[in-house]
Amino acid sequence: MKLEQSFEVNAPIEQVWTALIDLEKVAPCLPGAAITGHDDDGTYHGEFQVKLGPTTASYRGTIKIESADAATHTATLAARGSDKRGQGGASATIVNSLHETGSGGTRVDAATDFTITGRLASFGRGGMIKDISNRLLRDFAACLQQRLGAEPAGALSGEEAAASAGAAAATEDAPPPPPAAAPPPPPPAPAAPPVKGFSLVLSVLWERIRNLFRRG
Repeated sequence: MKLEQSFEVNAPIEQVWTALIDLEKVAPCLPGAAITGHDDDGTYHGEFQVKLGPTTASYRGTIKIESADAATHTATLAARGSDKRGQGGASATIVNSLHETGSGGTRVDAATDFTITGRLASFGRGGMIKDISNRLLRDFAACLQQRLGAEPAGALSGEEAAASAGAAAATEDAPPPPPAAAPPPPPPAPAAPPVKGFSLVLSVLWERIRNLFRRG
């Protein structure tokens, strides 16, 4: 099965590119996902949880950036996972391409070629998997936008800081100010809660019903 999706982020392309190739940084933006470790070859190990009524289905797998071209802002990722209880799994190849928009933001085009088996395969009927993926991608984009917007502005270079301090001293005839203390490190990102499967499906179905009435 193949999916082609896009989303936009109100941030410069280089900032978005740096974030998207940092898997540990963006994983908390995908509901239910968590990075648990990585190998020396760049393979990341992680888990994905889906809450199905009173039980939680857990999947364990790996994801790796197979290639990343900073010149064209294109990255290819390979992901593979399986149900911890042996009841199916999934594998996917994801190609992300970044493009600058006229407003100074960034559009991310994601092309996904994937295969699913077991309980997850039931969501592929009637285009449901596409609608759910679009919903998750929308939530991911909103989370990414929030995280990028919260990043501190870049600090002045050493030469710029020295020139600024010198100008202030000459103007006020006072000694240059002491160097500013380094900002405290940001708090660790909280783990994303598991995807609530039933509520997500109901939400997608409700959106479908509303769209049908709008067309009518």
